[in-house]
Amino acid sequence: MAGDESGQVLKGLFFSEQRFFGAGPDEPRERWDEAPVFLQTLRWLDRYFAGDRPEPEELPLAPDGSPFLQKVWMELQKIPYGTLTTYGELAVRLGTSARAVGGAVGRNPVGIIIPCHRVIGAGGKLTGFSAGLEIKRYLLRLEGRDISG
Repeated sequence: MAGDESGQVLKGLFFSEQRFFGAGPDEPRERWDEAPVFLQTLRWLDRYFAGDRPEPEELPLAPDGSPFLQKVWMELQKIPYGTLTTYGELAVRLGTSARAVGGAVGRNPVGIIIPCHRVIGAGGKLTGFSAGLEIKRYLLRLEGRDISG
């Protein structure tokens, strides 16, 4: 996890095997476990993995990124639990290309909470997850979606 210097906002949540792991803020926290945002995030994740459906807006998110990245990440937060969309569908909603959306989705610094795992390829193909397709498949199964391929 990565937060701001005050420990009040979440800037990143990464899997250790994630392609862009650690690409966020470089400021280490000496007592990560005591930062208010980290405690909130752990409670959010506990609920999520227990089958609850917490919403992204329950946490103070502040991922760093360009205006375009922010726009894509905001759109990702609108995808309901257990619902899938495609890169192409997001591209149409955002007025851009599926390739541009894919690049932005892949740079999401707050995985799971900003639900980039709910985005799939054309024709229902499981593709594009910076922490690996097995983790993406696991998260989708947790949400009641069994996607093969």
